Amino acid sequence: MKETTGKKFTSAGTDIEEVKRRNAQAGLSYNEVKQLLAERMAQRK
Repeated sequence: MKETTGKKFTSAGTDIEEVKRRNAQAGLSYNEVKQLLAERMAQRK
């Protein structure tokens, strides 16, 4: 991992903080959706 001007990049040149920022804006993860559906199904019983 390289660090240039305070930013962290992978060996392929990916800006790690940018990826984290975009992931946070992307919505629910697969596991979060599964958990939400399981909770809603449990409430129906």
